Amino acid sequence: MVLEVALIDVQPGAEAAFEAGYRGAVGALRESEGLLSLRMTRGVETPTRFVLLVEWESLQAHQAFRDSERFALWRAGVGPHFAEPPRIEHFTDLG
Repeated sequence: MVLEVALIDVQPGAEAAFEAGYRGAVGALRESEGLLSLRMTRGVETPTRFVLLVEWESLQAHQAFRDSERFALWRAGVGPHFAEPPRIEHFTDLG
């Protein structure tokens, strides 16, 4: 299992539009092969900051999503509201 952590900063004032875009596009992500779970959270102290947590079966499963048409649908829903490109890292459990 690989945990994808995406730190997403949205443009000030675009928080509601980002949330609506997420709700409209999340189905494209949920339908991805190899997806185990996902969760979007919003910052309390910094309400323009969101953190997306996605568990994938493997790093290859995440890459397959990024190479798919579903990624374009996902990005079309959330991308217009980004203040900057998301910072994305992958993690594995220590066991």
